[in-house]
Amino acid sequence: MTTVIDHTKSNAPPPSLYEGRKQIYPKLAHGKFRTIKWVVMAVTLGIYYILPWIRWPRGEGIPDQAVLADLSGEKFYFFWFEIWPQELYYLAGLLIVATLGLFLVTSLFGRAWCGYTCPQTVWTDLYIWVERAFEGDRAARMRLDAQPWSFNKAWRKLGKHLVWLIIAFWTGGAFVLYWHDAPTVAKGWFTGEAPLTAYFFAGILTFTTYFLAGWMREQVCTYMCPWPRIQGALTDENALNVTYRYDRGEPRGPHRKGESWEGRGDCIDCKQCVQVCPMGIDIRDGAQQECIHCALCIDACDDIMKKIGRPTGLIAYDTDFAIGERVAGRKPKYKILRPRTMLYSALMLLIGAMVAFGYFNKSTFEVNVLKDRSPPFVRLSDGNVRNGYTLKLVNKAASKRHVAIEIEGLDGADLQMIGLETNADGTVDLELGAHGVDRFRMLVTRHADDKEPRVDYTVLVRDLATGEVEDATAVFQGAN
Repeated sequence: MTTVIDHTKSNAPPPSLYEGRKQIYPKLAHGKFRTIKWVVMAVTLGIYYILPWIRWPRGEGIPDQAVLADLSGEKFYFFWFEIWPQELYYLAGLLIVATLGLFLVTSLFGRAWCGYTCPQTVWTDLYIWVERAFEGDRAARMRLDAQPWSFNKAWRKLGKHLVWLIIAFWTGGAFVLYWHDAPTVAKGWFTGEAPLTAYFFAGILTFTTYFLAGWMREQVCTYMCPWPRIQGALTDENALNVTYRYDRGEPRGPHRKGESWEGRGDCIDCKQCVQVCPMGIDIRDGAQQECIHCALCIDACDDIMKKIGRPTGLIAYDTDFAIGERVAGRKPKYKILRPRTMLYSALMLLIGAMVAFGYFNKSTFEVNVLKDRSPPFVRLSDGNVRNGYTLKLVNKAASKRHVAIEIEGLDGADLQMIGLETNADGTVDLELGAHGVDRFRMLVTRHADDKEPRVDYTVLVRDLATGEVEDATAVFQGAN
């Protein structure tokens, strides 16, 4: 006999395909890794918030800012360095070096970037610090959330979110300062005189900082960030990872004072490593995608080991290979120099050297000649043929330039610059502004007897002060 159950008449809700988020209440850890994280957080946040305010002499008409992405001026400034739009390959090279550096750090120390310097980690750490200041440590926060609403709970929650919003606003505002002159934008911010884009992007960064660091936290690392999935291809059995040394900790279990340690491991199953973890995982379960290698579980475990009189390092930075060696009764070996680490290091040095060589040997002066497409030539009333061009001169120096323009390889041709006088020797003198791009209308005329349909020639631009010469190739289109 077969029984058929009609689920359509059931009042039970359909099963959820997704597990709801479980609130994590990380406990405050004490130890060297927690201290390192405090220092890194202070330094990185200090750099982020203070850097736009550092002044740096740039010259007339340019904001005196050390770090500035000046979109209106089409330049990027970083202290002594200046990048123009046509030099973005320098930034591409630096990004490649930074990526290789991240690969190298991951192959050596696992997700150290995630645990210490990732912006999501840094700001989440700051937000948890604020949360702890208002609501207390782990146990106090859990009790507060379990309580019914009261004045005490309301002011603590309200105060926390208010400070979170202030930090988020500072974060968004600081980001905007990297794209505009910081004092000017700050002065006009509250009077409505700042650029509309400044308000727009500051609002976006305020929103994302508040929600990513305050509400989503570990979900960003687990579900949104691709790095946990990429790192698996960058690590191997010789990479140092935050590791539970099961060869020493198992079998685990509670331990009472005075009991023997014979026949058991050092882990007393206190779960302190779980309580301090901002990701809410148990490091004793082995390598996990969620683990950001912040090493707070190391501090918590070392603290317990000291209290029960056992050696520290039950949880530590270790390699799978070293653990395997200990299990086999051999002395563990650690291999820093491996093919992948040497490859990453060599590529970083090579690309970094290429970028540095190219930057420090680049020209501060560029010449471009753009020929008119329509009409390709003009026949004058006397039969001569004239071509029109736009002469684009880029002066990357911090001072003005006085230059002379002449043409070479076009015998008998006349050079004329609209609005400027031509010298007796056929050259034209120009003055170029500092840190700028100047465009001039250039006309070249050939005699009617010159029958070549197309002639390549050279435009020479000579710096009258230094004698430096830059050139560009141009084409003269004849009438034939």
